[in-house]
Amino acid sequence: MSRKRAPQKQAAPEGQVAPRSLAALNRLISSSSPMVPGGTRAVLGEGPPRPDIAFVGEQPGDQEDLQGKPFVGPAGKLLNRALEEAGIDRRQSYVTNAVKHFKFEPRGKRRMHSKPTAGEVKHYRWWLEQELDFVKPRLTVALGATAALALAGKPLSVSANRGPIVLNGRPAFITIHPSFLLRIPEEDRAAAWKAFVADLKQAKKIGEHHAAA
Repeated sequence: MSRKRAPQKQAAPEGQVAPRSLAALNRLISSSSPMVPGGTRAVLGEGPPRPDIAFVGEQPGDQEDLQGKPFVGPAGKLLNRALEEAGIDRRQSYVTNAVKHFKFEPRGKRRMHSKPTAGEVKHYRWWLEQELDFVKPRLTVALGATAALALAGKPLSVSANRGPIVLNGRPAFITIHPSFLLRIPEEDRAAAWKAFVADLKQAKKIGEHHAAA
């Protein structure tokens, strides 16, 4: 008989002791130096404890860094629209990112998003695990490949793994990051939007099922 593989917990970074509360974890994150180039502040997760769904994105963007809140830029506005269409109340969900600081490259007066490396995602992973352990979502939605990497501890293709999945022992769901909708050709956006909203509706049902169980 095969045994269920236990989740792989990442060891605490050198010099850091596991906090005893989400507030203590957030203080630790806020007081730590960025582990990626750029970023002026840590952008913490927000939302209620024990939600049906937690959404994990890649990293804060320019507006998130300026405002200190997750998903308030262009991708966040798309996410809000999609959540509303899927019947999900963002205020009752938890929203965070795999990487807590905005990684960017200066280009004139603009700060251009730079994708975090697998090594950088790994550096932040312990914080994310601690965060989700405190929040205790019934379902964790990975928005994009970087979030899936952070939750699984290994690379996962969104196209090959899209939908319900277990990531390192957590009930999860993989879908696209809303920023994907901003990058694809305009003629492909309607179909991609419809598929994204369908994913969120499915995730909502799964989260509600776990809550009722």
